Amino acid sequence: MPVILNSVDQAVARIKEKSLKNSGRFIIGIVGKPGAGKSTLTSYLIENLPKNSISLVPMDGYHLSNIQLQRLGLSDRKGAFNTFDANGYVNLLKRINSDFDKDIYFPIFHREIEESYAADGIVPAETKIILTEGNYLLLNQGGWEAVAQELDEVWYLKIDDKLRLERLVKRHEMYGKDSEAALAWATGTDEHNAKLVELTADKADVIIEI
Repeated sequence: MPVILNSVDQAVARIKEKSLKNSGRFIIGIVGKPGAGKSTLTSYLIENLPKNSISLVPMDGYHLSNIQLQRLGLSDRKGAFNTFDANGYVNLLKRINSDFDKDIYFPIFHREIEESYAADGIVPAETKIILTEGNYLLLNQGGWEAVAQELDEVWYLKIDDKLRLERLVKRHEMYGKDSEAALAWATGTDEHNAKLVELTADKADVIIEI
């Protein structure tokens, strides 16, 4: 049975406890539906944990480029599990788990341009705690099945779906979609992805209900 956490402060306390018990590097994966608040949670964790001890590695840096999505005929499914370089992401996690004596660079996705910048993020060699967040860390297809074995724990972020949808629509509007297009994408492509993510929740080590 997964551990249930009911607040972000409990999440901070759990990481601090793991840090004290673990002398080496460890990776916590944070999973949730689109708009669940994964980035908000990771920002809070980073702000409330010792500086220089923690790095964030978002899965979204491995979005396929818009050119590749056009080539594959997947532009209208951007964000689906098969619109990422899952193998590239897995290889990054393997490097984090093995290259303890060197800085590791990784791509970061920028919503304002809907593309990733290569080598835009860094895991410094001295980093002990790694947070990685995304939708498909527990998925068992498309190459994602290799992710969980690289993670020490996986947390599933559970949130009220009405609130999640409202957040998602606002986010799409913020990045340029009109209200009609934002709602259509949130209830269409995003919702299809959300249902798939929800099916993976029972594999999580920790459920965060906030």
